[in-house]
Amino acid sequence: MEISSKENTHFFSKNTILPIDRSSFKSESSASKERQSCCGGIKIFVGALSFVYFAKALAGSYLKSTITQIERRFDIPSSLVGIIDGSFEIGNLLIIILVSYFGAKLHRPRIIGAGCLIMSAGTFLIAMPQFFMGRYRYERFQSAINSTVSISPCLPDKSQTPLSALEKSQGKINAGCEKEAGSSMWIYVLLGNLLRGIGETPIQPLGITYIDDYAIGENAALYIGCVQTVAIIGPIFGFLLGSLCAKLYVDIGFVDLESITITHKDVQWVGAWWLGYLIAGVISILAGIPFWFLPKHLAKPEGRKDSNTSSEQSKFITEDNKEQHKSYQQQVKIAEMAKDFLPSLKNLFGNPVYLLYLCASIIQFNSLIGMVTYKPKYIEQQYGQTSSKTNFVIGLINIPAVAFGIFSGGLIMKKFRINVLGAAKLSLGSSFFGYLLLLSLFAMGCENSDVAGLTVSYHGTKKTTDYEQALFSECNSGCLCSKNDWDPICGENGVTYISACLAGCQASNSTGENTIFFNCSCVGTLNSSSQSSSAVVGPCQKGNDCPKMFLYFLVISVITSYTLSVGGTPGYILLLRCIKPHLKSFALGIYTLAIRVLAGIPAPVYFGVAIDTTCLKWGSKRCGGRGACRLYDSSSLRYMYLGLTLVLGTVSIFFSVAVLWVLRKSSSPADETLSANGERGACGTKSRRENFVSSDHLIQTTYWPERETRL
Repeated sequence: MEISSKENTHFFSKNTILPIDRSSFKSESSASKERQSCCGGIKIFVGALSFVYFAKALAGSYLKSTITQIERRFDIPSSLVGIIDGSFEIGNLLIIILVSYFGAKLHRPRIIGAGCLIMSAGTFLIAMPQFFMGRYRYERFQSAINSTVSISPCLPDKSQTPLSALEKSQGKINAGCEKEAGSSMWIYVLLGNLLRGIGETPIQPLGITYIDDYAIGENAALYIGCVQTVAIIGPIFGFLLGSLCAKLYVDIGFVDLESITITHKDVQWVGAWWLGYLIAGVISILAGIPFWFLPKHLAKPEGRKDSNTSSEQSKFITEDNKEQHKSYQQQVKIAEMAKDFLPSLKNLFGNPVYLLYLCASIIQFNSLIGMVTYKPKYIEQQYGQTSSKTNFVIGLINIPAVAFGIFSGGLIMKKFRINVLGAAKLSLGSSFFGYLLLLSLFAMGCENSDVAGLTVSYHGTKKTTDYEQALFSECNSGCLCSKNDWDPICGENGVTYISACLAGCQASNSTGENTIFFNCSCVGTLNSSSQSSSAVVGPCQKGNDCPKMFLYFLVISVITSYTLSVGGTPGYILLLRCIKPHLKSFALGIYTLAIRVLAGIPAPVYFGVAIDTTCLKWGSKRCGGRGACRLYDSSSLRYMYLGLTLVLGTVSIFFSVAVLWVLRKSSSPADETLSANGERGACGTKSRRENFVSSDHLIQTTYWPERETRL
């Protein structure tokens, strides 16, 4: 009699939910009607989620493309820009655990929609400083503004100093300091990025698990690969948008552009960095609209109606757990969820595969986040490229390679029905060969430009002494120059001088970018023809081999990006298939939290600090204090940037090897590795079942997703 009762209960549990509380549940017919809605299809959700991924990726990549613009606009060092970039991850940190754990039990699509609104508000806030701070002021020799008056850049007599150039006047400095108070508004950029991080939090853990819950097992990897591939289109447009905005002057619409005497190729140029954030904010609002009309849950696929998880995952679940379904048919309370939090956390970290893969990912993301954040700066400083061209190259060449790599990973998983062990091998292989290719970039750099007083002496010999004292020489001793100026000119001898004054130039003509300086005594020193040497505005070009090295860099960079990206989707599948079904959202949330805290936040900061150590010439703020770096040591920058990336990547490979070792050890001839589409599994064996099922009262195989979406 007792057995018969259990069988009847099991039979009805497969078809409907027991009416424990009629007021708490929808009728079967209304639920079925909702699931058959045109908006309830998994493909509709995948399309909407892809658009959200596109929107958040566009805003995130646009921030990367404006790193150097923000540095110059607010006159701050790379380490501080790293903190601004890391504030996005801090926003995730604030609510990621709550969203990933409790959000899985609530209306997941609407939570994602609300996140999009918050994300757009943060994006708008980033652009706000442009409308409240003063106009951008760049350093430029004043005679370029008025061609009717010829003023000597050398300024041997204080009486020649034009009133507009009296930087040493205390009254002028005080007036400048009052206006420069607006430079502290970079804090609003930090707060906006933090708010953007809060809004982005629910997208990954809730969106990916929603797909994994309601997609056919063999299609889950393809759907996830498609979402991530579409997301890569976001960075393509983000960097292209950054390239376009970098060509527009920062104060476009606020000043007369004809009065601007510099171009986008000038080292002091700042583009319209704020414009792209307004566009990204609007796109984020549009991306969130569909989620307010999607259902809380969808109909189960035919192959998964009798089980809310694949057979690969069900190997970790004992039969006794199915008898506990009655307790999960009760209406779920927030307090009950909270009570299960710590046991779930303990259960998650008791999984050795999950723990080792988490460590490998943290270290690898430290490497990748640091590399991607400062890649535009590296290209600009190493190869002498403009911000606009750098962003264009990254968006049009590098990012598509990443998209193709991610899609290839998902396609390989589906076509060859690769098992979990195979996914681990594919992920490890892509990392190994990717970082091996990265090693070759050490040989593809440019030498330092010849900058008088910094990299070479005024007599043409290589510099070894303190640069500040070497800025002054006999050739410019009769000039009244400031060592803090940064208005580089290129002498006809191929040497860059920090300013026309330090070059000892006695005269000039023309205006703006066409200014030509004459009788530059320091240029004449190297030419052995004093009093007859000239120079033009802007630094000299890098060496003749630099364009060729830049081309080689792009080719290797594209291949490396593709190789590293192939392991993305297999890594996701490995993560999802080696945890208990009801912990998927929670596991992804913890995974995301760890990446944010231990990689996303610190990586841009210590990469920025390391890059700052290679600076040769620091700018000075009008009110005193160190500003942004004007010139880097090319060789030191290359070894610091690539070396740090490669060391971190190598360490992550060792952890990936450990993941593969644990998977092999847990597999036996009688328990072959199982397909990632849900047919069989390789993340644990019967002897390890206790490691994965330590809290039986938390596990419920057939009814858990209903519990997740009931609220």
